[in-house]
Amino acid sequence: MHGLALVIIGACVYVLAYRFYGAFIAAKVLAFDSGRTTPAYKLQNGYDYVPTHKLVLFGHHFAAIAGAGPLVGPVLAAQFGYLPGALWILIGAVVAGAVHDMVILFASVRYDGASIIDISRKEVGKISGVATAIAVIFILVIAMAGLALVIVNALFNSPWATFTVGVTIPIAFLMAIYMKWIRPHDIVGATIIGVSLLILAVASGPFIARSSLAHFLTFNAKQMTVILASYGFLAAVLPVWLLLVPRDYLSTYMKLGVIFLLAIGVIAVNPAIRMPAFTSFVHGGGPIIPGKVWPFLFITIACGALSGFHALISSGTTPKMIKNEKDILPIAYGAMLAEGFVALMALIAATSLIPADYFAINVPPEVFSKLGMKIVDLPALSQLVGENVAGRPGGAVTLGVGMTFIFSKIPFLAKLGAYIYHFVVLFEALFILTTIDAGTRVGRYLLQEAGGLIFKPLKNRDWWPGILLTSFLISFSWGYLVYGGDISTIWPLFGTSNQLLGGIALALGTTVIIKKGKARYLWITFIPFLFISATTLYAAYLNIVNNYWPKGNLLLVILSVAIIILALIILVESFLKWYRWLFKEKLTLEQIKASPFDGELKFGPAL
Repeated sequence: MHGLALVIIGACVYVLAYRFYGAFIAAKVLAFDSGRTTPAYKLQNGYDYVPTHKLVLFGHHFAAIAGAGPLVGPVLAAQFGYLPGALWILIGAVVAGAVHDMVILFASVRYDGASIIDISRKEVGKISGVATAIAVIFILVIAMAGLALVIVNALFNSPWATFTVGVTIPIAFLMAIYMKWIRPHDIVGATIIGVSLLILAVASGPFIARSSLAHFLTFNAKQMTVILASYGFLAAVLPVWLLLVPRDYLSTYMKLGVIFLLAIGVIAVNPAIRMPAFTSFVHGGGPIIPGKVWPFLFITIACGALSGFHALISSGTTPKMIKNEKDILPIAYGAMLAEGFVALMALIAATSLIPADYFAINVPPEVFSKLGMKIVDLPALSQLVGENVAGRPGGAVTLGVGMTFIFSKIPFLAKLGAYIYHFVVLFEALFILTTIDAGTRVGRYLLQEAGGLIFKPLKNRDWWPGILLTSFLISFSWGYLVYGGDISTIWPLFGTSNQLLGGIALALGTTVIIKKGKARYLWITFIPFLFISATTLYAAYLNIVNNYWPKGNLLLVILSVAIIILALIILVESFLKWYRWLFKEKLTLEQIKASPFDGELKFGPAL
């Protein structure tokens, strides 16, 4: 197998899926209404509810959902061989992840931009609403802390990376001011300005690192954590058009640009996939992922095929800015397929390395010495990227080395290995940072909604004391975990909790389809819901009995059990509702039409 074949297969699968399966769901199941007023217009306030061009909003949405998962997850999952990961990325993104994102975005748009917490409370029941609120906020804080920890480790004591990532903030301000006041709605002009300045910033990085400014751009891990949490606070507080949207839009050019160049590099070089289709670790005993290919492959790849975190964006910032319901298809379904393609490229980059070299990078030296493998090209790879890469687990370094290895095969790039490697590491940091800012703002929305049940003024989205308080609480919560470093001990919990959130969202999606009077199509969300819920609950159980409990880590045991219980509460209540609606007290056409999902007369009560 060669990389070119996987690129062609991936591109064909995703294009056909978008054209046929995505279009089928949009037209026949959800039946988008292009004439319906969206919440961006209905509740327009120039702050959170802002009608946004679909290309700009696609940029924001893609940047917000595409964090560490599609980059790191497939790299780690390569432990099982290239084929299991490739199949799940291709199939899962089409039938699970993209469907999950599109149905939740549709539901939130119809509920005026409400979160899955509010929608679950109204559509499923109060118990599910409370359980969802606790689970979602808990998972979000862990997700933000885990992602932020990756950023801190990438940026501290690195003036080049800090400068290039930091300069995207004033560039975003400039783009926003240009489109708001200088040349209103001139997206092309703003894009040219933003991309040009970004390229200049990246090219200036090495010179800045050697200048006197480097001293002022060098921060230790603790300082970088405070800076990052402060940025999250600003992203949650400032008007969405001023920082979040233009910065994420700008970042998307770098994200998709790098992945596009990688695809071109793979096409030009056509690297051999050196990892076998299946390794002996599919049966367990792997040095990176402590478990069998099922269920741990699906938990590890996560965002590259399905991610519950996406439901927070699809019911957070994006539904408040969408101009037309017909834009839901390209923004939600299309962005998830784009993320799947990113994951596929990451898998190709990792599996193009010789297996022994791959494992030597991804596990500590003392663990690698017990595998009975001998390194082949690792010294040359370390020389190529300008630093020793042995024993650098986590996936990020492996991806950087793999991409640099591919690009270095192009003649005129052969001598730029160190620059390419550091650029890729920077690209990974920027990739993840766009999830941090959107996630923090979504966390503010969730705290306002949940807190509003106790103190009503908090639910007022225009009440500044509430905005400031909830923004501070969410950014302080994940910042505190990163500052103390404790999140690194509970990072394994993120994989299972994130996928369980995906199962919860798919359950809600099934409810939406039933309430729309389209129960004959409920298999679209119900089948992936059953698969991911069963897989993730089993993985959570195995983590407890084989990993956390034997090591005496009582905290992880308690947190895992809590997440499992919350998920089961939501899933059981959903099943009871479905049973009543489908078999006991069937929904009437009047009840269907009374829901915000607009069950249609021409289909009749289809139950």
